[in-house]
Amino acid sequence: MDLQAKTLIRDVPDFPKPGIIFKDITPVLQSPEAFRQVESEMIATTQQFGATSVLGIESRGFIFAAPIATALNLPLILARKLGKLPYKTMIQEYSLEYGTATIEMHEDSVNPGDKVVIVDDLIATGGTALASAQLVEKLGGTVAGFCFLVELSFLPGRELLRNYPVKSLIKY
Repeated sequence: MDLQAKTLIRDVPDFPKPGIIFKDITPVLQSPEAFRQVESEMIATTQQFGATSVLGIESRGFIFAAPIATALNLPLILARKLGKLPYKTMIQEYSLEYGTATIEMHEDSVNPGDKVVIVDDLIATGGTALASAQLVEKLGGTVAGFCFLVELSFLPGRELLRNYPVKSLIKY
């Protein structure tokens, strides 16, 4: 399927640092037609994966995960940066290019047997996505799959997630 979103995503050179070409999805969000088309595809993917829950990764993943969960009448789970959730949490540290970062989820957000689709706007190196999967599994759930709007296929994200089904709508 030809997605209107692909024509709207713009390159922003040297953001957030020199040498990086940032894929800016905000024009997709500003087009109701393109956003609906993307959501429709992500909803279909979530259904194909047989999800019982939808997890959105902070912060742009929330934009896509919330309407998917609502459309399918599924619980919405949030994976956030450390210190952002108010209740008891489970944490997962992961590697960055230089150093580490940590994400967290409420300890009661996943139940044993839940089939969770993890949603984000973009997969690059895959560290945050894998850390989210590890949290789901620590809490007794199964990762049904990953759904991304954009995949930077020249980076190792898909390889890091090789043990899971991965669907990305647009590849660069």
